[in-house]
Amino acid sequence: MAVVTMRQLLESGVHFGHQTRRWNPKMKRFIFTERNGIYIVDLQQSLSYIDRAYEFVKETVAHGGTILFVGTKRQAQEPVAEQAARVGMPYVNHRWLGGMLTNFTTVHKRLQRMKELEEIDFDDVAASGLTKKELLVLRREKDKLVRTLGGIREMSKVPSAIWIVDTNKEHLAVDEARKLNIPIVAILDTNCDPDVVDYKIPGNDDAIRAVTLLTRVIADAAAEGLMQRHSGKKGEEAGPDAGAEPLAEWERDLLAGAEEQLAAPAAESTEAPAAEATEAPAAEATEAAEPAAAETAEAPAAEAPAAETTEAE
Repeated sequence: MAVVTMRQLLESGVHFGHQTRRWNPKMKRFIFTERNGIYIVDLQQSLSYIDRAYEFVKETVAHGGTILFVGTKRQAQEPVAEQAARVGMPYVNHRWLGGMLTNFTTVHKRLQRMKELEEIDFDDVAASGLTKKELLVLRREKDKLVRTLGGIREMSKVPSAIWIVDTNKEHLAVDEARKLNIPIVAILDTNCDPDVVDYKIPGNDDAIRAVTLLTRVIADAAAEGLMQRHSGKKGEEAGPDAGAEPLAEWERDLLAGAEEQLAAPAAESTEAPAAEATEAPAAEATEAAEPAAAETAEAPAAEAPAAETTEAE
């Protein structure tokens, strides 16, 4: 089954590029034609590139990696936050702070500061031991940190890959990712530079529906990678310890078929030796008891004539 269909791309407007006077000549190979002064992206190429990006994201997450979703333009803020939160991945959808990747040590300290401020009860002035003005200053600091860093609160290290909507606007994120050799997956509009992106998806990065569709595809790839990761962990735990604690309900439903196929051969191999071991001792005990009973029956018969002979004498 295809990751996404041509009809979905057309209905979302992924094929619309920028005006012909606003283009990057490096994108020429991804352009199908020009209509009414607007470039039309070749969706056949987009489909193949989407499949490549999907497989890369899925394998990255399946091997324990994380994907950072980045989209600070107005059209991308809501889809990026929604899809990243759906699969438990970090995201930046308001403002990219310089050094968010290259100076992550400092950013991590700010994350700790944000968590400390979130523990303060700003409504209880007496218990806090601070004045109203001091609480107001701290509240503003907390709100600012949550707005800029709230999406990466659980990110403990630099991501394994980064998903970017509009590489021109997010040029700081692109530069930092390239410095750290972090793979970049991004939407490439007709005014973008394809050389800075590792896994490119030619398409419209300005339409809300197009951004939502492509971001959802990347999130679906991450979700599938997470399921593969949990499936691998389940297999490792079931080997040495068959009585291990089961996975969550949704994971059990997903893996029910595979577990039944693995459990059936194991059950047969366990029952066969047990049955043989039970029958063998029983047969041996029966055979041993029969000669003993025969000897016991013969002994009185032999003693009886001897006793009669003695009395006659």
